[in-house]
Amino acid sequence: MKFQEDSYYIEKVINGDTSAYASLVSKHKSLVFSIALKILNNREDAEEVAQDSFLKAYQSLKTFEQKSKFSTWLYRITYNTAISKTRKKRFETTGMDDHIIYNYTTDEIVESVDRMEENDQVRLVELVLQGLPEEDNLLVTLFYKSEHSVEDISGITGLSESNVKVRLHRIRKRMYEEMNELMKKN
Repeated sequence: MKFQEDSYYIEKVINGDTSAYASLVSKHKSLVFSIALKILNNREDAEEVAQDSFLKAYQSLKTFEQKSKFSTWLYRITYNTAISKTRKKRFETTGMDDHIIYNYTTDEIVESVDRMEENDQVRLVELVLQGLPEEDNLLVTLFYKSEHSVEDISGITGLSESNVKVRLHRIRKRMYEEMNELMKKN
């Protein structure tokens, strides 16, 4: 289904055509759910947060100033709702050990990965992604899979743009190191 610009649907909803909101939901439901799932790591909770996020956005649509994109605003609502849910559940998450990341050339790893079959490459990356803390996994998903800009990610997560860049850099280094270790084991 080809969608119109978000502003088209927002205008319709504000002018009384509440059914137009369904198009906004259809357009953004996949990434809203993905964000929630990356943070919560639980399908049922992610579905609940996605529904809550769309409801909150609908209820606040008249106050949306359109200074940023609707998607950024919606993803920020989702992010905050998911984080709030984790706080309510009082989950304690532990990230990967923050050990020293040695300076090494990534050329060696890239050459090794290039020699692997494409299916094996995808499996290796997915395996490494699963080992990342939820927030790091979310940053990677937003930047690489959903192709959001650093500016958008900053708006969604509340991190500064420079912090997003630094964290993406550190995540890449950590992923390279993990991939290197996995390839040595195999």
